[in-house]
Amino acid sequence: MKKILLALIAFVTVQCEAQTATSLCQYVDPNIGTAHCRWFHYTPGAVPFGMAKPAPSTNGSYGNENGWEATGYDTRHQSIEGFPNFHEFQVGGIVFAPITGKLQTTPGKLEDVDNGYRSRFDKKDEIATAGYYAVLLKDYNIKAELTATKRVAFHRYTFPQSREAHILFDIGNKQGESGAVKDAKVYLNADGRIEGYVTTLPVYVQKYQPGGEVTMYFSAIIDKKPTGWGVFNGNDVSAGNKEISGKGAGLYLTFSTNEQEAITIKAGLSYTSIENAKLNLQQEAAALSFDAAKQHAQATWEQYLGRIQIETADKSSATKFYTGLYHALLGRGLASDVNGAYPKNDGTVGRIPLNKKGVPVHNHYNTDAVWGAYWNLTQLWALAYPEYYADFIKSQLLIYKDAGWLADGIANSRFVSGVGTNMVSIVFSGAYMAGIQDFDIQQAYAAARKNELDGKDRPRGAGKMDVDSFVKYGYVNHLDKGSSWEEAWKFSASHTLEYAFSAYAMAQWAKQLGKEADYKTFMRLSKGWEQLFDPALKLVRPKKADGSFVDNFDPSQPWRGFQEGNAWQYTYFVPHNPQALIAKVGVNTFNARLDSTFTISEKALFGGGANIDAFAGIGGVYNHGNQPGLHISWLFNFSGKPSLTQKWVRDICNKFYGTEAVHGYGFGQDEDQGQLGAWYVMAALGLFDVKGLADAQPQMGITAPLFNKITIQLNQKYYAGKQFVIEAKNNSVQNGYINTMQYNGKTLHQPFISFADITKGGKLLLSMGDGAVDRY
Repeated sequence: MKKILLALIAFVTVQCEAQTATSLCQYVDPNIGTAHCRWFHYTPGAVPFGMAKPAPSTNGSYGNENGWEATGYDTRHQSIEGFPNFHEFQVGGIVFAPITGKLQTTPGKLEDVDNGYRSRFDKKDEIATAGYYAVLLKDYNIKAELTATKRVAFHRYTFPQSREAHILFDIGNKQGESGAVKDAKVYLNADGRIEGYVTTLPVYVQKYQPGGEVTMYFSAIIDKKPTGWGVFNGNDVSAGNKEISGKGAGLYLTFSTNEQEAITIKAGLSYTSIENAKLNLQQEAAALSFDAAKQHAQATWEQYLGRIQIETADKSSATKFYTGLYHALLGRGLASDVNGAYPKNDGTVGRIPLNKKGVPVHNHYNTDAVWGAYWNLTQLWALAYPEYYADFIKSQLLIYKDAGWLADGIANSRFVSGVGTNMVSIVFSGAYMAGIQDFDIQQAYAAARKNELDGKDRPRGAGKMDVDSFVKYGYVNHLDKGSSWEEAWKFSASHTLEYAFSAYAMAQWAKQLGKEADYKTFMRLSKGWEQLFDPALKLVRPKKADGSFVDNFDPSQPWRGFQEGNAWQYTYFVPHNPQALIAKVGVNTFNARLDSTFTISEKALFGGGANIDAFAGIGGVYNHGNQPGLHISWLFNFSGKPSLTQKWVRDICNKFYGTEAVHGYGFGQDEDQGQLGAWYVMAALGLFDVKGLADAQPQMGITAPLFNKITIQLNQKYYAGKQFVIEAKNNSVQNGYINTMQYNGKTLHQPFISFADITKGGKLLLSMGDGAVDRY
């Protein structure tokens, strides 16, 4: 097979859909995993970490009853209802939709396409790649195209000849994860600009910060004058009116179009005001055509994707790799404007300081919870995108400054803890230990310390509602029933394990900063997992306040002491001290049990099998479709059997991950803003730190990379080296085991390399073979 060479071509002008040999976008397939995918997942029109995320929606108007279910775009659907511009965790709305013929102002249903403005489409007429989307709306013979800058969404609709060509601005209805609409407004200005906003009440905002709101603003310009206009609310239409307010508010424009006439919309977006949406449009896109914006979006993706270059003969693995990297760079998008304005936790508008050039010194971001992110996203950010990692921390510190507490997840700066815990301390510590330190270290440490130890007057949105019990007992005591929020009593064992890990991360950071008393406190707390270890079962088991284990214990049972997992999975959640866990279990028992865990779970494709359900695998012995166990396959590196890490990591890459719309990340598993994609990227590189870089001298475990050669471009603002190269000699499907390892010519005798050595640059040379080797 002819070798496929994937190389960085900075800011190329190639069109990704042309599938040219030099384009990395050709290996990005946004349609992978789009059965049962989360709201953020399918936004091919966006740029990396952008605010503007225009995308097609097949069922976004159906809402999101519990706040976390899959919604938006489902590959199994056959009609598109419109193109919303905002896609983040708990954030969605501002829908545009083109139609012809009879004016229809409600989206209709999947089961009754003709009773609404939605349109049928065929997959063969759809193009989806990084930075660009196109589709033919068959019912109207309209070609719809999407692209974006950071804060401006571009829509281009190519109409047939018609005197009844309409563009709908469906603003005041729920969309995706947005929750119920509280208020909305849309109007047509005398200059032809369409502007408005929608205020929503997302489910998780109401859960974690009751009364909190998310408001999305837009200011749009169109390159053709309409022949008519009007407003609507549901099926109630008022022709000739230019303004409408309240729930359900919408506006339409009517045009007379020639055959194949294109109309372009440029929509500036903002979370702070219509004025700032207009400013974002002016500064980012005033002079940009659709084609120029598309070209710039795809060139941006080329540059970001090209920070990691691979050489392989396996196009399927290359597609998984760059699609995973794409998803890792897609989520957690901008929430601040070009002038530094950002939405504050209390609903007012804050200002990020500007530098001498008038540019904000950092950005602010919306973010899902970072539960598990230390096992995928933050490691990837540290390697190839440290400037974003630093920005992310500065963004999180805005919440601490404004609200007094760190937030695990935020929507428009409102608390959306997601899982009721808070692992931001590990993210902070990991950055510092990795050498990313261009943030307010003392403020960050104080915020993280409070996050780990303080339970007094703690808002629900800050998570860790049971941290006072952890500090008091050294573990979280279990209750089978409670009178307060379930996060405060239901997940005692998993919280103990998580808090012990984050305490260890804080201990290492405290020691680096010379805070000896804190170091001792956190090291004591880091041993909390030991108190829940049942030596008879060699499993972690919930324990009551009196020190006794819970009775009627079923290790396979989720939700009793364990959040989104069970004792089989969570017993391995001692990433900060795997050697101690191995010693308690016994090395032979540990290796046999862990190996059999993967043998068993392989039959279910390492998750929930072919069940299309985010929680399909939480009762199994291993579940790659969720966060708690994503480090488990790497633990053989600590137990003297690195060949088993090499075997099972590669097997997970090959069998859990697919290249199909249904079998993409498992079967409809929960791809939390790029985490599962990022895990694949790290596994394919053959590098992974179970401690999330939060050790005093972080080191990454080594396994067999999927590719013959990998080149990571290092950011020299943060690191001494220019490139880190991983080369695997004689690598193949058959030769999946590492026989020897060398770093810059020096033989490595353990399957680990320090993060400092990686960032100094150089080469990790691996000699591959078909036989398992456990001693080097």
